[in-house]
Amino acid sequence: MIDHDFDNEEPPLWDVALAALVTEKYHNKKKPLHIADFQQLSTKYAIRFDDIMDTVLRMVIHNKWVYTEPDGCVRAITEDEFNNMHKSGRLVNSDLKELDGNWSPVG
Repeated sequence: MIDHDFDNEEPPLWDVALAALVTEKYHNKKKPLHIADFQQLSTKYAIRFDDIMDTVLRMVIHNKWVYTEPDGCVRAITEDEFNNMHKSGRLVNSDLKELDGNWSPVG
């Protein structure tokens, strides 16, 4: 029998179910995702758009996903930027208007 100590595990840094959903979308599409793809997932599965983007942004911050500007330059997203996007409590489309490039898993 495996003895597992759940009390000492680190909580996930993002929603793992949403991470799996966007990763599956990426693999099915076979090319980087855009904000419209995340909005489509939100509508299709009745999931809050800001919850999806919160997960994706966290994965970018922790180098599991990458955001690339429309001109092809990779752009890091910092914790400070992430926190500033949440000033009103929840992400809204206007918080993401400048992030209209490509989103994809690292590797």
